[in-house]
Amino acid sequence: MKLLHSGKVRDVYEDRGDIILVASDRLSVYDVILPTPVPDKGAVLTALSLWWFERVASLVPNHVLSATDVPEEFAGRAVRCRRLEMLPVECVARGYLTGGGLTEYRATGSVSGVPLPPGLQDGSRLPEPIFTPSSKAPMGQHDEAITFAQVEDLVGAETAARLRDLTLEVYRLGAEITEKNGILLADTKLEFGRDAAGEIVLGDEVLTPDSSRFWPADDWEPGRPQHSFDKQYAREWAVSTGWDKTEPGPEVPPEVVAAVRARYIEVYERITSREWR
Repeated sequence: MKLLHSGKVRDVYEDRGDIILVASDRLSVYDVILPTPVPDKGAVLTALSLWWFERVASLVPNHVLSATDVPEEFAGRAVRCRRLEMLPVECVARGYLTGGGLTEYRATGSVSGVPLPPGLQDGSRLPEPIFTPSSKAPMGQHDEAITFAQVEDLVGAETAARLRDLTLEVYRLGAEITEKNGILLADTKLEFGRDAAGEIVLGDEVLTPDSSRFWPADDWEPGRPQHSFDKQYAREWAVSTGWDKTEPGPEVPPEVVAAVRARYIEVYERITSREWR
C-alpha cells in the first residue's frame, strides 16, 4: 500500500487501484489534532458510517466497495473505497442553530447568506433545514463559512444545486431516523466527489459524532448549550483550559478521554440499536 494523505482523523492509502480509508483514534477540535487519542474512536466512526451509508444509498451513491477487504492491521476501522475526485466544498446542513452558525446569526441575522427569523437562541429549531457550506481549509487552518453563490463560483450552478439538495435530503433522512431513537440531529457535514463517470458520490464519513451534532431529545432546551453525544464535549473542555485554538493542542486528561469515548459509543448504540462489541 502507498500512503497518499494523512488528515486530521483519516489516513488515505492506495491499494490495487482502490482507496483504503482508515479512521484513526485521533481527536481533532477546531481543525487542530489533540495529542491524546480516544480508544475505539476510529472503529466507532467506521461502523456508524457503514450503517448510514446503507440507509442513504437510495438518495445518493457512495464510495464504499468493501468493509472487509482491507489490510488486516486496519480491520474494523478501514473501508475499501472507489477513487473520487473530491469537490472543494464542505457541505453542511443545519436544522438547529448553534456553534459557528449561532455566532454568525447574532452578528448578521443570517447563516452563510441565508436570512433567519429574529429572536432565535442557542439550540433553536430552524423553520426548515438550511444549507450552510464552508470552504475546505488546508491542514492546520480553519474552514470558513461561504455562501451558496460562492459554491456556484467553485463548482458551477448545476453542481452547487445538486450538492445543496443532496445534503438536505441526507440530513432530513438522518434527522428522521435519529429522532425515532430519541436523538436530535442538530447539524451535519458531508463531503462529495465525482467518480470516473462524473457522477456525484457521497464520500468520507456520514452522520458520525465527528461530523455531526447529536443531542438527546428529552434534554433539549433552547437558550442554553445542549448536552451532546459528539465531540462538542471535547471542544468545550479544550476551550475551558484557555487554549487559543492554535497548534499545539492541549493534552487531554483520562477522564475527558473516557467521557468522549462513552459519548461516541452511546450514540452508536442508540442510533443503530446494536450493542458496541
